[in-house]
Amino acid sequence: MNSISDFLRTRKIFSFGIADVALTALALFLAFLLRFDGEMPAEYLPGFWLYAAIIAALNVFFLWRARLYAFTWSFVGLSELAQLLKALTYASAIFGLIVIVGHGTLFAGFPRSVIFISYILNLIFIGGFRIAKRGVQDMLRGGSIKSKPKTLIVGAGPEGEQIVRGLIANKQGGYYPAGIVDNDISKHDTSIHGIMVLGAIDDMPELIKQLNIENIIIALNNSDSWLIKRAVHHSRENAVKNIKIIPQFSDILSQKINFESLKDLTIEDLLGRSPVNLDTKEIKKFVDDKKILVTGAAGSIGSEICRQLAQFNPALIVALDFNESGLFDLSEEFKMKYAGQKIETAITDIRNEKKIERLFKKFQPDAVFHAAAYKHVPLMEAHPEEAFMVNVIGTKIIAEAAANAGVEKFVLISTDKAVNPTSVMGKTKRIAEMITQSMGASFVSVRFGNVLASRGSVVPLFQAQIKRRAPVTVTHPEMKRYFMTISEASLLVIEAGAIGKGGEIFTLDMGEPVKILDLAKEVIRLSGLEPDKDIPIVFTGVRPGEKMFEELMTESEKRAGATRWEKILISKSEPVADPKNLLTRIEQLEKKDLTDKELQKELGTLLN
Repeated sequence: MNSISDFLRTRKIFSFGIADVALTALALFLAFLLRFDGEMPAEYLPGFWLYAAIIAALNVFFLWRARLYAFTWSFVGLSELAQLLKALTYASAIFGLIVIVGHGTLFAGFPRSVIFISYILNLIFIGGFRIAKRGVQDMLRGGSIKSKPKTLIVGAGPEGEQIVRGLIANKQGGYYPAGIVDNDISKHDTSIHGIMVLGAIDDMPELIKQLNIENIIIALNNSDSWLIKRAVHHSRENAVKNIKIIPQFSDILSQKINFESLKDLTIEDLLGRSPVNLDTKEIKKFVDDKKILVTGAAGSIGSEICRQLAQFNPALIVALDFNESGLFDLSEEFKMKYAGQKIETAITDIRNEKKIERLFKKFQPDAVFHAAAYKHVPLMEAHPEEAFMVNVIGTKIIAEAAANAGVEKFVLISTDKAVNPTSVMGKTKRIAEMITQSMGASFVSVRFGNVLASRGSVVPLFQAQIKRRAPVTVTHPEMKRYFMTISEASLLVIEAGAIGKGGEIFTLDMGEPVKILDLAKEVIRLSGLEPDKDIPIVFTGVRPGEKMFEELMTESEKRAGATRWEKILISKSEPVADPKNLLTRIEQLEKKDLTDKELQKELGTLLN
């Protein structure tokens, strides 16, 4: 396959080169005719082919040097034409110098005006040849592309321009860009690559009917979330089911927008969260060439932290979990996607103190991200001892091992349920925060709410129910939760780790809370169905330990200090009064044989 593509590429370069030589010779001949009123003086005929060979060789050399033979002229633009102008100018200038230097020999009597005339003709012929190729391709493509399903592009900015260009160039794609809409009035009645900007987003219903639109492509940044929602609303109301959107937060660090990167609309696109600006320099300084241990690495957050860390060149990632299958999957994923990144797996339970100590001695990590935890509120209400052993004792073991090993930074992944906790899970996570605070310098906690699409979260549950055509279950019509995407949460956790000095509880700005009922309706619509028509929504009641509304900070913590890092706040929480006493009480509690009710009561006393 490579040999065929190399042959075709070589043939294209050779064809362009031959065409440029012929056009250069033609330009020089016509330059003589124009200079001498339509006649070629006899004294220049013997040297004509030498003159043509020199100028042609110079043209081809400078065009090759500018990489204009490696360029696909289907995407010709001003920058490419500017490069062509520069290359031909250099060639003509050097030819002029050769004529001046050789004026007494081969170029005796050579008219200098011919140099300028041939230069102008070269620009017309060589540049025109390439533009004509693009024009012919567009004309040949025009008939076939217009037979494809008509598509309306939402957004006339840089993203929209890239999408339009990609659609026009894509011969096999099933989209014909019939028009563009944008709320910027100054762009109305203008065109992008020949496609007109026909109006605003609220003109979509009329345009969809007039143009028989079958597809919508949303080319808006997720800072325009209300516009995205508006465009989706108009599309759905007018029976357009196929809605695509450009990549959003998952591609925050890099990546160009192109036709191939379009994706189906997801619940994350409708969350209404503006994009975050990361301090990648600070993260790079924190992660680069460091050995980093991630506990709970087989889980949704832990595995995503590993993926995001890999972008910043750590010397080693140690992925720790007791989930053997999950660690295997992560290891195989790293072999395929991050082949250059060194990763070690460690299968163990964080409650195994001796094994944890051995692992710290073996790998000597510079930083620890502690994501291992039990997180399901109703299950932990039924099994408080497990919540205590993993979330409290497990955290204590990992934190003490990190302190003894002298790690540069320890980051606990906490939750909004640790704020004024009413559940066992929330209480154990708040105690885990207190343990982290009690360790002193270099130990920080990062608190955030629900993560979309994480394992066991509400969205995958809704999707599973819809797939079975079962009723979608919501606990209460007024219940609200904060939501964040996995990639955003993980990157902000890493950034918080980078900026933390020690003892802080960082709170991630989660935006506005979302009604679970509204979320359920959106997930049903994204499946191409209608809520309470195709799929019923039923209310099951608030479960033990659950709150109607979650908080990110207590009243005393709400004196939060804004950091210079966007979306990261420092909760002004009181330091642990007697860290040594806290750890002693936890050790004593671990040794007691308590009933579930007694343990829940003891957890409450630890918090006071």
